[in-house]
Amino acid sequence: MMNLLHWRLLVAVADAGSVSKAAERYGITQSGASQAITQMEESLGIKVFVRERRQTSVTAVGQQVLDRARQMLAELESIQNLADSAKEWDKGRITLASFPSVFALMLRPLISSFSRIHPGIEVVHLNGTDKEVEEWLANESIDLGVVMNPAPHRQAIPLGRDAWVVVMPSAHPLARRSSSKGVALHELVDEPFIAATGGCHLHGQEIASQHGVDLKNVRISVQDWDTAYSLIREGMGLSVVPFSTVPDDIRGIRVMELAESVYREFGLVLAASNHKSLPVTALLDHIQNVADTLSRKP
Repeated sequence: MMNLLHWRLLVAVADAGSVSKAAERYGITQSGASQAITQMEESLGIKVFVRERRQTSVTAVGQQVLDRARQMLAELESIQNLADSAKEWDKGRITLASFPSVFALMLRPLISSFSRIHPGIEVVHLNGTDKEVEEWLANESIDLGVVMNPAPHRQAIPLGRDAWVVVMPSAHPLARRSSSKGVALHELVDEPFIAATGGCHLHGQEIASQHGVDLKNVRISVQDWDTAYSLIREGMGLSVVPFSTVPDDIRGIRVMELAESVYREFGLVLAASNHKSLPVTALLDHIQNVADTLSRKP
């Protein structure tokens, strides 16, 4: 029965032009090597070598066998190198920070698929405000962080975008409007407004201000999204919020698009040193591959 040593010995004999030199290379006796070559030839049913007293030469069909044997051994070496490399790639830990809504909407499925492919790499997720994520990136206490509306120079990997929407009590007059029309920001100037921040510097009140709308009736400012939606249900006011934060249960509220769409963009940014460890590189490659695959779909 032929094994890997037999194939390596076959190539070694061809390279050395001598059974004895090939045997010496692998630490076996000349008679053992000669016997192994004979067994291979008998198993193959062909003569690979013509063995003369002072030289061993290759037959025509033997040359074809050797060409394929070299390819096979090269592939086996490539497989071993790949496996050795994977031992380093498939272990380690990545610390990633983001806003809770972004993790649920954009990152959880990516990390789940990544963990199936790289089970040895642990991905630790931290929830934080946009300010906290920026601080963690700056002091390098995390490897990667999700940044809102990242500047071009940060070379962020795009994760997606989230539309700003108007959320109001279902009994509000604007809630009777057709959803196709949407709500303009200037219509909210005098409306009782709940400034829901989610812990981010960019929130509904700031969005209105950036578009030249000064909200004159801000009733309360809250950080927690659940609290904001509870207040809206109770009729305390309306708000402009990211669509990703809208609860599954929308009883008592109406969600309307803005007449002119406004989005917040999200990107994944490396820590300040821009040092890519093997696990981090593997995750970034996976996210990019998923994005490329989705972009090719019709």
